[in-house]
Amino acid sequence: MDVMTTADEHPVKSGGELSRLDAAAALATGDPAAAFDLLPWLGTSIDADAAARRFDAWGLSTVIDENTGTSVVAASVFRALHERAGIDARFPVGNAGLLHVYGYLLSTTPTPYGLKRERWLDGELARAYGLAADAFLPWALPTGETLLARVTAAAAALLLYAPVRRQQLGDTEALIAIGRAAASGDRALASALVYALVSGGTRRLITTFPVSSPTAILDEVDAAAPRLRWNAVA
Repeated sequence: MDVMTTADEHPVKSGGELSRLDAAAALATGDPAAAFDLLPWLGTSIDADAAARRFDAWGLSTVIDENTGTSVVAASVFRALHERAGIDARFPVGNAGLLHVYGYLLSTTPTPYGLKRERWLDGELARAYGLAADAFLPWALPTGETLLARVTAAAAALLLYAPVRRQQLGDTEALIAIGRAAASGDRALASALVYALVSGGTRRLITTFPVSSPTAILDEVDAAAPRLRWNAVA
């Protein structure tokens, strides 16, 4: 199998699967069904997650990126994903887990931080969680778990032991957790950030991504008035 090497020279498995993902992402806006056909694991994963009610652990998010003001997931892809998952949603606000995990894989819209899908492909976030670099590759099912199941487990665990900020937004509490697993050692050049909202006693995940400077993130949070962040919708 070919390897893709990240900036810090840690190889991440890719090869044919990455090429198929590239092709599917290019097709997705005009023909979402063709994208699903190219990626058999995508539909299978969404079906399994829906059956296990894993999307219930996630809140709402808009696909209009707060940095660019543009949609990072096309309306056609948004609809196809939610229809497959059996979730009622109206563009641009939908299930955060479905959009941030699977929707981002099919996004070709650049942001100031690169393509949204890179968090699942380049190994940086996985290592920050103390996992193998390929732990979040969407087509890799080491224990039969979907990508959403793996991400949900990692993010929920980080929220339990590393919450660093709590902000009250009316009836909703926003939680930010940042950490770098001790097991990752020097392999992890970034920390993992998790953002979640608590409303009515129920906590729901919004997103997780790698951050190179937790201090800079928290300084920015502390300097601003409390608000929803990272494309969350209450």
